[in-house]
Amino acid sequence: MTTTTATTIEIRNPADGELIGTLEVADAAQIATTIANAQEGRRAMAALPAHARADLLQRIADGIAAREQELANLLARENGKPIAQTRGEVAAAIRIFRGFAEESKRIFGRQIPLDAVPGLERNLAFTRREPLGVIAAIVPFNYPVELYAHKAAAALAAGNAVIVKPPEKCPLAVIEIAEIVEQAGAPQHAHQLLGGGPEVASALASDPGINLISLTGSTVAGRAISALAAPTLKRVHLELGSNDPMIVCADADLDKAAEAIVLGRLARGNGQICCAVKRIFVEDAVHDELAAKLLEQARGLKIGDPLEEDTEVGPLITEAAAKAVEASIQQAVADGATLALGGGRDGAFVQPTVLTGVKPNEPAIEMEIFGPVAPLVRVDSAEQAVDFANDSEYGLHAAVFTRDISRAFKLAARLEAGGVIVNGSTALRSENLPFGGVKQTGGAREGLHDTLRDMTEEKTIIVMDALG
Repeated sequence: MTTTTATTIEIRNPADGELIGTLEVADAAQIATTIANAQEGRRAMAALPAHARADLLQRIADGIAAREQELANLLARENGKPIAQTRGEVAAAIRIFRGFAEESKRIFGRQIPLDAVPGLERNLAFTRREPLGVIAAIVPFNYPVELYAHKAAAALAAGNAVIVKPPEKCPLAVIEIAEIVEQAGAPQHAHQLLGGGPEVASALASDPGINLISLTGSTVAGRAISALAAPTLKRVHLELGSNDPMIVCADADLDKAAEAIVLGRLARGNGQICCAVKRIFVEDAVHDELAAKLLEQARGLKIGDPLEEDTEVGPLITEAAAKAVEASIQQAVADGATLALGGGRDGAFVQPTVLTGVKPNEPAIEMEIFGPVAPLVRVDSAEQAVDFANDSEYGLHAAVFTRDISRAFKLAARLEAGGVIVNGSTALRSENLPFGGVKQTGGAREGLHDTLRDMTEEKTIIVMDALG
């Protein structure tokens, strides 16, 4: 159980309740001071040439790499993901900082020919991209180190200052990385942290001293942040909830499809991934065979201590989160689904769960279930599955399993999603790909080649009679 006082939040290991640290909660005065100091930080960062920003980011990456195992252990203890996965997350953060170090040297403008307009032939026009100012980064609990890197590294690469609000349930690894950033020589007040809950995010969203707020979180949180940001017309960069569908066609490789469900829903991030496989639509001809293969693979998953190397499924972030997932499972069964595997809960641990006989419009799967639950929906055809998949307010990723590449392209074109994976899990994120969704998933795109566009301003410069 997490205890909150007026000034601190206790951080406990969700696996055993061990107290492993505390988070200081910023008050209104601290928030105001941090935002004011960030104006100094933004000027210092904007004055750094690209090569200096690149060197800074490389030093930060080196500092994280030097403590990679320590950070992975800390993240596993505070977050509950198995150590093999937190090790991979820290490695991803290192790559992201190195990637943005390179991208900081490739923030290009454009030269625009004015001889397209009569009378302007002798003039020269070009654009340059300049830092936006102060970026507020609201980091979620499920992949805190990796998603922190996507936001903070991008902000610094573009020459901005950044204020980071780490997740209140597992902030400790991010706090350690903040010390690495300071040791790497970041300008004073260019990188600051503010601890706390939604009240801190709300203050950042509404303050005119913030130029962009980047949030990865729920759609409910995204709507609230957007409303608070609107009066100051600041930019919002939102990656929100989703309910990713997978369509399994009758000609699919069923072993690979079952593996994708296990890895993309039950055994990665303990099911707490925005782009996890959350609704599985299976053509009737292969439904029962896929269900059997899925159950065979899922039964072998090891649940246990996140620090043990062979653990595949750890606890959810809190017992309250586990209880919410348990309630969704029970609701689905009450609505007619069959509990084919799992369904049990022990504290913050939820057994990997497979539901069959699920109807496409059941309340239990219309909303995102944030845990290791795989609901199978029998459909008459892949085309019907697309209709069911699109009947959602979300649209992050979707997956299609088929051996017919023409059919794959046809279905991918119809799916309303930010990304479609063919013959693979929706739980795929690579830092050099644009990541984001449509509809109520937010509309933004994060990635090495995408985030910097939103974190910079475009300025047009026109030189009259430059061409004689």
